[in-house]
Amino acid sequence: MPDTPASAPNRDMVGKALSLLTLLGDHPHGAVASALARESGFPLSTAHRLLGTLVREGYAKFNPTTRQYTVGLRIFQLAQTVAVAYGFAGMTRPILEGISAATHEATLLAVLDGDRQLYVHTVQGPQQVRVVGEPGTHGPLHCAAVGKVLIAFSHDDVREHLIDTLALDQFTANTITDRDAFRTEIDAVRTRGYAVADEEHEAGIRAISVPIFVNQKVVAAVATAAPAFRASIDQLVQHVPQLEEAARSLSTVMALR
Repeated sequence: MPDTPASAPNRDMVGKALSLLTLLGDHPHGAVASALARESGFPLSTAHRLLGTLVREGYAKFNPTTRQYTVGLRIFQLAQTVAVAYGFAGMTRPILEGISAATHEATLLAVLDGDRQLYVHTVQGPQQVRVVGEPGTHGPLHCAAVGKVLIAFSHDDVREHLIDTLALDQFTANTITDRDAFRTEIDAVRTRGYAVADEEHEAGIRAISVPIFVNQKVVAAVATAAPAFRASIDQLVQHVPQLEEAARSLSTVMALR
C-alpha cells in the first residue's frame, strides 16, 4: 500500500526512533541526549522528543542524576520472547537446568521491572505435573518468592518505596494484603536471606527464592517452584543451599555482560 501524506511522516518518525534505539544499544552504560543527537544527525530537540517517547513506552530508561539514557527492560522482554522462540536462552540456562536436575522442579529467573517482576528465564521440571513460567511475562511482587527477594535486597530507597506504595492485591487466601504484615515479611526475608511464597499468588503453587548479586547489588532472583501437593515449605527450604550455589554461579556469568 503506497504511503499517504499522513503515513509517510509517521513512518519517518518511527524510523528515527528505531535509529536512536539502535544507538542506545551501542552505549550499554548510557549516553546523554546531545551525544545521541550528534551521532544520529538529528536536531537535539528531535532527539529529546523521540527519547521521551522511548522512555514513556519502556524501551529506554533515563537517569536524572547522570542525564544519561540506556536501553529499557521492554527491549529485554522482547529479546527473551525471541530467545525462547528460537531455542537459545544464553549462558544462564545451563545453570538453571542444573538446579532443575537437582530439585526435579521448575526453576525461574526474574528481575525487577518497576513495580512488577519480569521473568527472563525458566526451566521446567521433569515431572508430569509442573509449574510453568513464561519468559517475557510480568507478575506481581508482593505475593511471589522472587518478588519478595527483589524488594528485600533492593537499595533502601527502592525497597521503602515499594513497601509503601505497592498495591497489595489479594489473589488467594494466603496473600499478604496488610501493609504492616508485608513490611514484617520483607524484613524477615532480609534476615534469613531467602523468600518463600506459600500459595500466595496461585492456589496450589509454592516457591522459594534467593537473590543474585553483582557488585553487591541485587540484579535478579532465582527460584524453585513446585505444586503444593508435592513440596512443603520445609522441603523447599532444603533447596536453599543449591539455590545459593547457583546464585553465585549466575552472579559470575552476569558480571561478564
